[in-house]
Amino acid sequence: MKENKYDDQTFFEKYSQMARSQKGLAGAGEWHELEKLLPDFRGKRMLDLGCGYGWHCKYAADHGAAYVLGIDISKRMLDTARIQNPGSCIEYRQAAMEELCFPDNSFDVVFSSLSFHYVRDFASMVQSISRWLVPGGSFVFSVEHPVFTAYGSQDWYYGTDGEILHFPVDNYYIEGRREALFLGERVTKYHRTLTTYLGTLLQNGFQITDVVEPAPPEDMMDIPGMKDELRRPMMLLVSAKKQRHGDA
Repeated sequence: MKENKYDDQTFFEKYSQMARSQKGLAGAGEWHELEKLLPDFRGKRMLDLGCGYGWHCKYAADHGAAYVLGIDISKRMLDTARIQNPGSCIEYRQAAMEELCFPDNSFDVVFSSLSFHYVRDFASMVQSISRWLVPGGSFVFSVEHPVFTAYGSQDWYYGTDGEILHFPVDNYYIEGRREALFLGERVTKYHRTLTTYLGTLLQNGFQITDVVEPAPPEDMMDIPGMKDELRRPMMLLVSAKKQRHGDA
């Protein structure tokens, strides 16, 4: 199995205190924009890579999906998902997404929220997703923005009095492994450029339908530190469709 930080008890307990863990989709700052990118789920088969607590699986099921498969490497995540977000059409399965194998054309929708920056080989992942999707199928994902992952520390530069000065962006074109500090714990992530994210889709038979760098919503601006999130992008949202034969 790949690195599985989320089954570390201390890390998981810290993660469980986050707003997105406790409030679900309503606690995710990017949800107001991500929801707009989602396809019509009615009658569709959906694969959720890195499903976590299963919030998006439940959303798809509640919006008419015929079958939803949530994949996560973390047993703790899946145990929580089965309790908090069950559904008659939802299946949760523990696996590393890089090691999955499905027949061609197995899904109508592939979705992933904030998981691909943990994947070392994004190109191979997209190649697999392209095979698993039916022609015309939807691929929607969010990742940490390349500006956010480039330097590696994922923290601000501070002045002598602790005030925020700026956010560091360095080694942008040097892709690969970064040791980030997340929830006070060291976590391995992988940086890649915006060109790599989008170009990999185009090289594997996808048509990009939308790209969004979501700013925090107005109704979250009273949360401490949220206004500073307007100073640099933290997330990147992308939606695409697998081209049918003959599509221009």
